Amino acid sequence: MADLHRQAPECLAKVRSDVPMEYAATATVNPLTALRMLQEFVKLNPGDAIVQNGATSIVGQCVIQLAKLHGIHTINIIRDRPGSEEAKDKLKQLGADEVFMESQLDMKNVKSLLGALPEPALGFNCVGGNAASLLLKFLRQGGTMVTYGGMSKRPVTVPTSYFIFKRWMNSDKAEDCRTMIDYLLGLVHEGKLKYEMELIPFGEFSLALEKALGKHGSQPKQVMRF
Repeated sequence: MADLHRQAPECLAKVRSDVPMEYAATATVNPLTALRMLQEFVKLNPGDAIVQNGATSIVGQCVIQLAKLHGIHTINIIRDRPGSEEAKDKLKQLGADEVFMESQLDMKNVKSLLGALPEPALGFNCVGGNAASLLLKFLRQGGTMVTYGGMSKRPVTVPTSYFIFKRWMNSDKAEDCRTMIDYLLGLVHEGKLKYEMELIPFGEFSLALEKALGKHGSQPKQVMRF
């Protein structure tokens, strides 16, 4: 620890002691990705809307909750699979305004599904392939799509890897990062930000690694070793 402190003290951040360990350990991963995407690409105002695919992912869940706290509407796209209705209900409980299965969007005028919601100014794509095309159908004229993953392993117009965030948590952004971490852990402490995690004993390292790599199927929870 002393060596790490000498090498890059500006990249270290204190975390709150009054939040669960697993949230302190994961604040810089999925929640920080969600917060950055909401803040850094399009200036969103209360009453605006965003659209995202992969909404059941941890990032997707965090986007819903953080957007709700700031008065931003969310339109969410999930895959058709067993348990989709249950997943839809869970996202609604987190604060999602609308949740659509991909099969519901096989139509020309998907914006008619929005009702009174505004056309989204911003879209988050973590799937790629056809799921990215479905997301684009919702965006308003001049809207922005941010690609931060490619779960389908199918390309969008430009290869997904060109868009994935690159090393934001370095020395020149350290203060911004610490501010965001404090904000996110404050929300956790207040019970306003939560997501599912599966804690696996360190002695079962191989199982944890296999789950994290998706060898046991899609994981709705973040897998952590302790």
